[in-house]
Formats: sequence, structure tokens, C-alpha cells
Amino acid sequence: MTLTLHHPDGQVFRFDAGALCLELTFGTGGEGFRARFEILHEPADLDRWTAMSRLGRPSVTTADDLADVKRLREAIYFATVAVTDGGEPARADVETINTYAAGPSPVPVIDPAGATAWRGPLTGAEVVAEIARDAVRTLGRPTRDRLHVCEGGRCGLTFLDASRPGRRRWCSMQRCGNRHKVHAFRERHEA
Repeated sequence: MTLTLHHPDGQVFRFDAGALCLELTFGTGGEGFRARFEILHEPADLDRWTAMSRLGRPSVTTADDLADVKRLREAIYFATVAVTDGGEPARADVETINTYAAGPSPVPVIDPAGATAWRGPLTGAEVVAEIARDAVRTLGRPTRDRLHVCEGGRCGLTFLDASRPGRRRWCSMQRCGNRHKVHAFRERHEA
């Protein structure tokens, strides 16, 4: 699933985070320096994001659900930073993720075309629990070894490398990969 991200400087680029929890954490903003990227201001924003995310389903959420998603997003963010820095997540962040992961599951159904889908619009509690369960899978071993921070100079976007050789370097070839190529080209021709 590839998201289209809109940077405050006007750049628009495609980003495949590789996991639902990373789509939320690195595609919707956050606290501190990430606040300028915030897109989840009200429950309707969360519902739009849910439909565009790997969940791919409509949801009906409340202000309390939005607060839970933001709390979970922060725990996933700090746990991911710890893991990509070679450490272990803080106990409080792990407890937050695990607590939300114990929430209600979306109900799977077979749709008229024979495909597997989820019943009805998702509730906020189902959305939060599904994101948390994805974080458990993503931040647990051995998957965590495939978490990488973009090698673009000042980027910081983190993704789950699902490529077969596990050598993905950039959040997006369209953005950071292209910047690197342009920089390398200029260096070669200036020498």
C-alpha cells in the first residue's frame, strides 16, 4: 500500500511504509517536531485515513478513539525509534501497544465476489486494536530487523523493508532516492 504524502514545503511523494502501524506513525504527524505534519485533527480525518490505509475500510470513530490512536501512535513512534537505533523499546511504550492490541478484532466476512473483507464500517476500538496488533508483529522479532530509517539526509521516515534482498534505502525513490542520485551526479561532474 502506497500513501501519497504532502510535505509542508509543497513536495508531494509516494511512500510505502510496509506496515499499517508505520503508515500511521510516519504518515500522519505526531507530537513535537512532527506536529507540523499532523493530519488527524478530528474523527472524520481518522475515518478518511482508515479508508486510505492498509485497512482499506470505512470506519466510524469518536473523539475518544482519535485520542487513543494518537496515544498509540506516540508509543509506536518511540518504540520504532528505539528499535532502529539498535535498542529496546521503553516498557511503557510496549505496555501501551500491548494493551491496545487486546482490543476487539474486526470481523472477517466473505463478500459476494468471494473475497475476504471485514464486516461493516470498523469501530474506533477495532481500528486501534488492529493497528496495535500490527505494531506487535512489526516491532517483534524477526520482523524488526527489516525496519530501516530512510538514508536521505534529513528525512527520518521509517519503513519495513519487504524487498526480497532487504536492501531498500529510501522512503521514496521519487523523493530521497532521486535527491541522492542528483547529488551523486553533481559530485561526479564537479570532480
